[in-house]
Amino acid sequence: MTNKDAIKSGLRECGIIPVIRARSQEQALQVVSALIEGGIRALEITFTVPGALRCIEAVADRYGDQVLLGAGTVLDAESCRAALLAGARFIVSPALSLATIQMTLRYAAVSVPGALTPTEVLTAWEAGADFVKVFPCDAMGGAKYLKALKAPLPQVELIPTGGVTLETATSFLQAGAAALGVGGDLVNQKDLDQGNWTGLAEKARRFREVVTAFRG
Repeated sequence: MTNKDAIKSGLRECGIIPVIRARSQEQALQVVSALIEGGIRALEITFTVPGALRCIEAVADRYGDQVLLGAGTVLDAESCRAALLAGARFIVSPALSLATIQMTLRYAAVSVPGALTPTEVLTAWEAGADFVKVFPCDAMGGAKYLKALKAPLPQVELIPTGGVTLETATSFLQAGAAALGVGGDLVNQKDLDQGNWTGLAEKARRFREVVTAFRG
């Protein structure tokens, strides 16, 4: 198994990929610590975090192979390369950028481009994506839409993002999700501003329990 295969397997096994947005690098690092405490080791640090590259470097240095470190909201190949050099091992985009997929292939990193329509999903997959992020999934009907996509495209590993909550997580897994991209229902800015790290760790545990229960 290559390192890339191990990362893909790890993302599937974890089942939850938190979308980490924060007001500062320091706040993001506290989020990372709380998520790890809650049993989640897949981490997507978005480029919307101030000093995102420094944050990725800090997490890579501090945790190494203990975590599956990714960069999110990656909009172009140049940002992709910078994130990979900083220590990211998977790249998540909100939209489809073929140049970004090509950059992940060059660096043997895991590619998770965003797509919404069947045409975009198939284009991403044929270009070499490892997973395809279906975003914003809730705007298209949530789990029902994911199931509709999987019917003609069973070979494509889909990660729904947008509308994934503790209440909807199981339905997305039942619809065929390879993993779940979870935003504000897990990493909530109000919790971050209040320093509610214990609450964040507990929510992380609950999301992991949903995945574990579904998989039996």
